[in-house]
Amino acid sequence: MEQYMPVPDTLEWRKIAAGFAKLAFPNCIGAMDGKHVVIEAPPNSGSVYYNYKGTFSIVLLAVVDARYCFRLVDIGAYGRNSDGGTLSASAFGTALRQNTLGIPEDTILPGAEHLGPMPYVFVADEAFPLRRNIMRPYPGYNIGERKVFNNRLSHVRRMVECAFGILASQWRVYRRVLCVSPEVAEGVVKATCMLHNFMRWDTSIATALPSEAATSESSEGLQHAPRLGANNAGREAVAVREKFAQYFMTEAGRVPWQDTI
Repeated sequence: MEQYMPVPDTLEWRKIAAGFAKLAFPNCIGAMDGKHVVIEAPPNSGSVYYNYKGTFSIVLLAVVDARYCFRLVDIGAYGRNSDGGTLSASAFGTALRQNTLGIPEDTILPGAEHLGPMPYVFVADEAFPLRRNIMRPYPGYNIGERKVFNNRLSHVRRMVECAFGILASQWRVYRRVLCVSPEVAEGVVKATCMLHNFMRWDTSIATALPSEAATSESSEGLQHAPRLGANNAGREAVAVREKFAQYFMTEAGRVPWQDTI
């Protein structure tokens, strides 16, 4: 674990950000999402593991880098929790709120001195709250710079979706219900995440692209988490998202494909 899923320090966060910068999203230090790992109903557990799809599960919350490697995972939250609730209750969420993750200091985006220092951020979908260090898409139908921002965010957020697809494709245990206790299921998930990293650790960004078969693999044992993120966000978080949206429209920040996806 110390070798293939070490807790990133400030220097490692910068290396992760350099990887995402090659994917046209500067100051990004991870793509974040959650999945339900389906288990059999634990005895005398009531409804705490019962999720919105009518199955019993534990939650795998993961932060993935630009090589599809799991950099942070939280495993074992009750299946009834949403992604946002799982994040709030996790050790990762607590450390993020208390600013103890070693995230680098705010920095200027390339060619955007007029925007001032910008924070390093995790990208996520609508299931997560908008925070200073968590960027989620603009809700609803959007045009102009907001649409471009959503496209650029989606482009890098796919890394975590692809990582889950590779995980389900490589390990057949995710193609069925895990007939074990929640504690054993946590160990199984942790082992597969570690082996996933072991197999991909020395790959580069250019060679990390997964096959279509791996990313589209369906599985019974790995399910989407519900999107129940709150829309109320602080002024600072809203301002950070607006600045990213503005940056992606500048000559220094735009890319040729951003209007076509």
